Amino acid sequence: MRIVFAGTPEVAVPSLQALIASSHEVVGVITRPDAVSGRGRKVMRSPVGRLADEHSLEVITPQRLSEPEVDDVLRRWAPDCGAVVAYGGLVPPGLLDLPQHGWINLHFSVLPAWRGAAPVQAAIAAGDEVTGASTFRLEKGLDTGPVFGVLTETIRPTDTSGDLLARLADAGSGLLLSTLDGLEAGELAPEPQPTTGVSHAPKVEVDDARVRWDLPAHIIDRLIRAYTPAPGPWTSLDEARIKVGPVSVVASTEDPGLPDAVRDGALAPGVLAVTKKAVFVGTGSQPVTLGTVQPPGKKPMPAADWARGARLTDGTVLR
Repeated sequence: MRIVFAGTPEVAVPSLQALIASSHEVVGVITRPDAVSGRGRKVMRSPVGRLADEHSLEVITPQRLSEPEVDDVLRRWAPDCGAVVAYGGLVPPGLLDLPQHGWINLHFSVLPAWRGAAPVQAAIAAGDEVTGASTFRLEKGLDTGPVFGVLTETIRPTDTSGDLLARLADAGSGLLLSTLDGLEAGELAPEPQPTTGVSHAPKVEVDDARVRWDLPAHIIDRLIRAYTPAPGPWTSLDEARIKVGPVSVVASTEDPGLPDAVRDGALAPGVLAVTKKAVFVGTGSQPVTLGTVQPPGKKPMPAADWARGARLTDGTVLR
């Protein structure tokens, strides 16, 4: 089939790679406009755009798919089907029926669970044990279209959203390819989504990723892993915003090597207990051990190195 591919970030790259290597013909690629990124504030092509350029595919980068030029280009490309993976924009109603087989979206959840922009973050934050990916036909509703195929993936106890997304992107590329193969062969028909079990995963904003130390430790652990690497969990020390990496929940306070405040259960939410090898933080339940810390303008570092360099002492408060 003639395929137009719409995608933007790194998680969409495996799917485009799979399509390029397949028997289908990728006739064009749609990706988000080049954006300023990094410390040097350089204008950067999206990961999908870079891969398309490497294979000499025609690429368009509209601000919105509703622009008239997009309709003109799509009609010239004459795709049999559109494939969408983490594009970052809505396909307008006027374009939904332009390809013969419509637009097939690879979504990183088992629909109808976690419809929306941040399904992987939502699954980890909720403490789900299993998630997955679905291919479905786009329609006017948000992730409501009928489903072609599903795969499942176990959420590991230490998974960040970055870890889990990487696995789902690789496995999902095969699911997308098999869906397109089935459509071409006329052997695949979508099934309506169940009306029960619907949940929503809106985009996670930077303010949502601020760590609330008054929450129970297991919730803090989930939220930090869910928001790593994006948008990046953070906390405040005085007026400075500090990024934090995954934490470890202190399972037992009977270890004689632990600081007194940790063993006595006297560490209030956000309050630090500092040793040469570790930094502990009080929560709404048991303490946690900080993993990596990234002060403003610096690279991530082990929490003990950060505390030593900043000369932090017991009783310092994160807010």
